[in-house]
Amino acid sequence: MNQPLSPERIRADVAELLDCDPAEIAPEEDLVNLGLDSVRIMTLVERWRADGATTLEFPDLAERPELAHWTALLTGGTA
Repeated sequence: MNQPLSPERIRADVAELLDCDPAEIAPEEDLVNLGLDSVRIMTLVERWRADGATTLEFPDLAERPELAHWTALLTGGTA
């Protein structure tokens, strides 16, 4: 993708892996409960590292799998 990491980009990337519409993902919803497994989380880690989040690690996302947390972590903004 090579787009900057924005709240919209993060939401779209997650929705792509969950095969759903980005608007269907609530900011505080547990993404694991929606079907996001560890392999998909690693896919996001690698994708986002390549696009500038060079210090991102798997536990950063896995310990709190919520869109709002990930957005704050990656952009400093809100989901």
